Amino acid sequence: MESSLAPYAAHSSQSRGRRHPEPPAAPRSEFQRDRDRIIHSTAFRRLEYKTQVFVNHEGDLFRTRLTHSLEVAQIGRTIARLLNLNEDLVETLALAHDLGHTPFGHAGQDALNACMREHGGFEHNLQSLRVVDLLEERYAEFDGLNLTFEAREGILKHCSRANAEKLGDVGARFLERRQPSLEAQITNLADEIAYNNHDVDDGLRSGLITLEQLEGVPLFARHLDAVRAQYPRLAGRRVVTETVRRIINTLILDLVDTTRANIQASGVASLDDVRAAPPLAAFSPALLDEHRELKRFLLHHLYRHYKVARMSAKASRIISDLYTAFTGDARLLPPEHQARESLEGARAVADYIAGMTDRYAMREHRRIFAVEEILG
Repeated sequence: MESSLAPYAAHSSQSRGRRHPEPPAAPRSEFQRDRDRIIHSTAFRRLEYKTQVFVNHEGDLFRTRLTHSLEVAQIGRTIARLLNLNEDLVETLALAHDLGHTPFGHAGQDALNACMREHGGFEHNLQSLRVVDLLEERYAEFDGLNLTFEAREGILKHCSRANAEKLGDVGARFLERRQPSLEAQITNLADEIAYNNHDVDDGLRSGLITLEQLEGVPLFARHLDAVRAQYPRLAGRRVVTETVRRIINTLILDLVDTTRANIQASGVASLDDVRAAPPLAAFSPALLDEHRELKRFLLHHLYRHYKVARMSAKASRIISDLYTAFTGDARLLPPEHQARESLEGARAVADYIAGMTDRYAMREHRRIFAVEEILG
């Protein structure tokens, strides 16, 4: 119930509204309606077949953008509940934050950004906003999902000044150097908690990193030692999952305690106060250092592993080839995208490619470039 929320939480009843006015969604709150629209969107379903680290076809048990988003939502809701913040808004932001991501994870984003360098570039947070504001086609009276201002604002984690100037109300905080809601702040950190820990889990499952390597990472080693001390006969996957879940719990509790202390020290009493204050959601300095060391380990030993690099190189080639083909000859696009390309040019091509799943992008590449496809 909103009556139990902290005064500085985002209250659905006090939302700044939608771009296109709509009647209330009772008995749902406005943020619950946002969440439901995201879950029913085409872009959300596509996340099932979009890469997190490992391309979807490499194994059935690796995380995808969909399972990652669900994990962020679970972690975020836990944090929101402990801080008396709006769980529904946190869940909305968690489920929406990757809607604009390309196929093939960050390799796909980097490749598409390079292709779009002369046309404003490509950034998945901006693309997520573009998806919910424009690209989803579900409703008779408007394009996009017509989400609340608070949901749209929270989707934008980063934004350049040039882009902020084009975005109107949701870009204003970047120009004014103000903060988003606490719900948005904790969702961003829940995202970090989720991807660091499930990338450890997936990396170990893949065999690209080992427990022996992770024993040199203090955050992981400390929790691994505690698991081994309590369960000396435990072996296999249970050692990993028990360690990872304990790390997640430690990070959540530290984030809650530090954020609560920051809130109290700042004296914020309203959402407007939160916007005017420095960032309030944070880890303690000691745990932040450990968390960053885990991130550095993953960067050097997993994300830059030669097997991941090989797949990333293939992904970059697929994205670049598709972009070159479609911008060179719009007739290669499906009819509905041809119509948009005639109006928006390269941006429409980027929209089409960003919306692809991994396997659809690979199929499109084969259709256009593989000789056997021509020969039937």
